[in-house]
Amino acid sequence: MTDFVINAVARSDEGKGASRRLRREGLVPGIVYGGDKRKNPVAISIQNNELVKQIEDSAFFSSILTVQLDGKEEQVIIKDLQRHPAKREVLHADFQRITKSSLIKITVPLTFANFEKSAPAKAAAKFAVEKNTAEVLCLADKLPETLVVDLANVEAGQVLHLSDITLPEGVEIVALRRGEDHDQGIGYVYAPRGAKAAK
Repeated sequence: MTDFVINAVARSDEGKGASRRLRREGLVPGIVYGGDKRKNPVAISIQNNELVKQIEDSAFFSSILTVQLDGKEEQVIIKDLQRHPAKREVLHADFQRITKSSLIKITVPLTFANFEKSAPAKAAAKFAVEKNTAEVLCLADKLPETLVVDLANVEAGQVLHLSDITLPEGVEIVALRRGEDHDQGIGYVYAPRGAKAAK
C-alpha cells in the first residue's frame, strides 16, 4: 500500500467566510470524522500545494492515508474531495477515520492483465475497457491497492462483468451485493476489421 501522509492543523473557525480566508492563504479546509464513537469530528486545514501533489497519484483515492494532527497520527480514507474547476486548487476535503475492525467502502482501480496471452489476442483481437474502477467493501486491513482482472482465458467476443473479477479474501464488490441486475460490464473482446477470427 502506498504511504500517503497528510500534515494537518486543527482549526476552530468554521463557515464559508473562514473557508474563503483559508483558501486565500493557500490552505484547504477539511474535516476528519467517524471511527471510534468517542471521537468527535475535527475541522482541519492542509497546505493546498502538498495536497494537490498527492492527489496527482491515482493510488491516493484507494489507499489508507495517515493524517498527522497535533502530534498524533490517524488512519483515514478520502470520502469527498471538491476541486476548483479551473485552478490547481482543492476547495474542501473530507476524511473518514478507520480502524482495523472498520468496514470501509471505497473505489479501487481495475488492472487488466495477460490479454496478450489469450487466443483472441494471438488472432489480432483487442480488448476494450468499459470500466476501470469498482467500489468495494472490506475491512481496512484487507483493502486491495487494485483488483486484477486476468484476461489470459478470455474468448473471442466475450463481455466481462464485475462478477468475472477474482476477489481477494474478505473483499466484496458493492454493486454485486445489490443483485444480478447490477453486474455491470467492465470490458469486451472485439476483432478489428480485417482481423482473423480466433480459432
